[in-house]
Amino acid sequence: MRRLIPQDTDLGWTPWAWTVYIIPFLTTPLYISRYANVQGWLYFGTVTLAFLAMYFRSYWVRGRELWLLTIATTALGVAFWPVTLAAGAFFIYAAAMFAHSQPPRRAFIVIAGISAVIVGEAVLIYRAWYHTIWPLGFTILVGALNVHFAQVSRANARLRLAQDEIEHLAKVAERERIARDLHDVLGHTLSLVILKSELATKLADRDPERAREEIRDVERIAREALAEVRAAVTGYRAGGLQSEIQHARSTLATAGVAFECEVHAKTSIPPSHEAVLCMALREAVTNIVRHSGARKARLSMRVSDTSCAVTITDDGRGGSAPFGSGLTGMRERVEALGGSLGRDGGHGTTLTVTLPLAVPAQERTA
Repeated sequence: MRRLIPQDTDLGWTPWAWTVYIIPFLTTPLYISRYANVQGWLYFGTVTLAFLAMYFRSYWVRGRELWLLTIATTALGVAFWPVTLAAGAFFIYAAAMFAHSQPPRRAFIVIAGISAVIVGEAVLIYRAWYHTIWPLGFTILVGALNVHFAQVSRANARLRLAQDEIEHLAKVAERERIARDLHDVLGHTLSLVILKSELATKLADRDPERAREEIRDVERIAREALAEVRAAVTGYRAGGLQSEIQHARSTLATAGVAFECEVHAKTSIPPSHEAVLCMALREAVTNIVRHSGARKARLSMRVSDTSCAVTITDDGRGGSAPFGSGLTGMRERVEALGGSLGRDGGHGTTLTVTLPLAVPAQERTA
């Protein structure tokens, strides 16, 4: 069964409450003796039902049909106001109906027109001013208020749409964040697993004990990767930059790449920046192992009160291939913090990450 009024949080139950003003018209036979009979009750009851059908319909329609409903309701007022003063409510209902039309200027013009009809009819039927003032005043007042509330309702609808869009974009951004995290975590870890597995295979015949150590390392790395994936999903990181440097050293050593590290830090790094630097280092090491063919790699980090610069170089084949998903995601992370990521492939590969440290003091010392 169809609802009589739309499901609207702004409307709520109020459309039902406003029907109370038609009760004086419906009960006209109680105070006008010539209608105090069955025919009178049927007459006014039928007109009331016809009006209520138009009243509830007005909440669903706009445009031409709303015009027709407004005109018909005004016509009821014109027809029955000479019979009973209670019919003045029809003028008020007509103004309230059209107040939801757009643009608001048109609604105000129609409300003014209904007010003019009230004044014109009052003059023609010699209606006393004190009988005219209440339908005229409430037509203007209720009409103007409904125009205002209609504008507020439309603004609320736009706000809800904007909030839904923001929520959708936030979900998309979070999915992208998780995808980048998983790529960074698993790309590094699987590369290390492959290297150690290949090494274990080569050592299986000539050095079984060393091969078993490598397999145990593969198991340990896999367990660590599981913990890191769980941490990535929840948005947290553990271990910090020093731990990541040790991981880098171990991974490069397994791949036969010599590693040097030089760190000059005058201040601590905020956790948000440290997490991005950890992922940048991890992505750089993964690329060195997978693609560079390098024999040497070097990490240089300089931290001042205002900025942090990390440079990772290798003596591999270099080049200027387009950024893959890993470096693209890393650049997005760095730029989100106001920093920059650069790559130079002229002599080997040099990856440079620069981050500003303009953060609250309490975060710096956390």
